[in-house]
Amino acid sequence: MPPLLVVALGAFGAAAVVKVIVAETRRINAALDRRRAASTNEMKTVPLERDPVTGDYRPKQN
Repeated sequence: MPPLLVVALGAFGAAAVVKVIVAETRRINAALDRRRAASTNEMKTVPLERDPVTGDYRPKQN
């Protein structure tokens, strides 16, 4: 095979691989964003206060 044809086939192959990787990355990021949005709606924040004796942080007692 002429060297130009080998280089062209290599470039097309590399472009195809990059396109597949980009599509997969976008799909995974979209799934992670959906999961992150769902978990923030369910998550409740609990205020913490520092225990002066041990120095540990514990949920604030009302």
